[in-house]
Amino acid sequence: MYIVTLSLTEQKSKAPEFMAAHNAWIAKGFEDGVFALVGGLKPQGGGAIVTTDVDRATIEARIAEDPFVVEGIVTADIQEVAPARTDARLDFLKGAAA
Repeated sequence: MYIVTLSLTEQKSKAPEFMAAHNAWIAKGFEDGVFALVGGLKPQGGGAIVTTDVDRATIEARIAEDPFVVEGIVTADIQEVAPARTDARLDFLKGAAA
């Protein structure tokens, strides 16, 4: 699985113009079963995405399609996580480490 952070750039003032397209991109990520969690970074702004168990090339391609990335509103940092220990409620994540 991957954790992706989306950090705002000096182009952040363009965000309202592309928010509908960004939200549609997020909805598609959930619809396709790729995103497990999406949320805002507090207090600095930007966002975070936790993915399901897909390969890095898939994540890189999907992130490159985010209108916020395309327009330079955010930069993306992709970190792979291999869950080794979880709370019992999150045991399903251990499969991502295989």
